[in-house]
Amino acid sequence: MAKLTLLDRPSPSVAVLTLHRPERRNALSIALRDEISDHLDRLGADAELKVVVITGSGPVFSAGFDLGEFEEAARDPAFSERLWASSDRYHHAVATFPLITVAALNGPAIAGGFDLAVLCDLRVAATTTRFSHPEYTFGDVVYGPLADIVGGGLARELCLTGRELTATEALDAHLVNDVVEPGDVLDRALSLAERVALGPRANLERTKAKALARSGTAGETPTLDM
Repeated sequence: MAKLTLLDRPSPSVAVLTLHRPERRNALSIALRDEISDHLDRLGADAELKVVVITGSGPVFSAGFDLGEFEEAARDPAFSERLWASSDRYHHAVATFPLITVAALNGPAIAGGFDLAVLCDLRVAATTTRFSHPEYTFGDVVYGPLADIVGGGLARELCLTGRELTATEALDAHLVNDVVEPGDVLDRALSLAERVALGPRANLERTKAKALARSGTAGETPTLDM
């Protein structure tokens, strides 16, 4: 089976994890989520590493969870258990990763892709990036990590209406740290990562732990409770 992620190491202190399912707009299937979780488990134990940049292959960062799997889960209770166990493990792995994460948003971040972006510590967006939660019309929306960044008022609007947020609006709302042309996203994210990596690893870990404690996501919160 072809790998659904790519892992590069541009420097000892920085890794780049790429969602590599462009034919499905990097939809977060069980297999893709499990690969992400496996990578983060290993990377968190790497003594040289300080920052992980997460990006996507193709013109879309991620279109969210693979909806075809939800249809299968509705028919098969055993598959449903597997789906939610994978989801809980993945969200916990990203949300509580002990080192710093930078999302290099190469295009739209929709539904679960939006969640992945806000679960990262910092975000660089392409001008083509759009954020939205269309799943509000049929299921739960991950609210907490978004509210922690942009505040309750805007988070409620986005989660309760599904309104699309452009890259420029996201910059104004402090949801992203920078907006650049699509071809410059990864370079800008790597530049940001290298700046972060100037800090001692122990200090970065302590700052990350403080941020997690303040946001309330330090525990193993189930996906649907976030």
